[in-house]
Amino acid sequence: MKDSFSAELWKQIVSKAVVAVLVVDRVEDAVPLARALVEGGVTAMELTLRTPVAVDALCAIRQEVPAMTAGIGTILTEEQVKRVSEAGAAFGVSPGCNPRVIRAAQEAGLDFAPGIATPTEIEVALEHGCRLLKLFPAEPMGGLTYLKSVAAPYLHLGLQFIPLGGLAPGNVGAWLADPLIAAVGGSWLAPRQLIKAGRWAEISRNAAEAIGIARGARGEGNCG
Repeated sequence: MKDSFSAELWKQIVSKAVVAVLVVDRVEDAVPLARALVEGGVTAMELTLRTPVAVDALCAIRQEVPAMTAGIGTILTEEQVKRVSEAGAAFGVSPGCNPRVIRAAQEAGLDFAPGIATPTEIEVALEHGCRLLKLFPAEPMGGLTYLKSVAAPYLHLGLQFIPLGGLAPGNVGAWLADPLIAAVGGSWLAPRQLIKAGRWAEISRNAAEAIGIARGARGEGNCG
């Protein structure tokens, strides 16, 4: 079965290391937000479908900030898959592992990473051709220690994970240093209140800090 995430985009996500996870309430904030993240070095984002403007925000970013790889998260239904795909999202993410949503993403040609938290969900994902998986909620579930335990029976299948939930500058380095991790999901980079207040410089600093941690964790130094 063909992977639900293309090898090329998977490689890009690994190279980016940090995916900003965002809740945007106003379309007019989308472009300056994306530019602030790019300025700090974060060039991948997941716009969550927790507000009605998420898809319009995606369209604005795709048009105005081509350096940003913009996907959509919190995809819960097949109809949302259709909307997101038609809007040109680079990828889709869901909090859980719903076979109907996965199949809809595959039919739409949308690169897709479902959320998992248990061995059963990993096996459902594998049955549907998914090997790049979101771990949610990462820290409340038991952190990296939990992931290493739950993923152990499947390591020979080439899985990688994007953890989200409870991650912050103090713990992302440990996550990123582990080969199980493709990238981390960072909701702390641009919390909703910072976006609403238009504190773009602070968001850029958060992004730069995260990229510095990622480079250190992966032995890349601070150059290049």
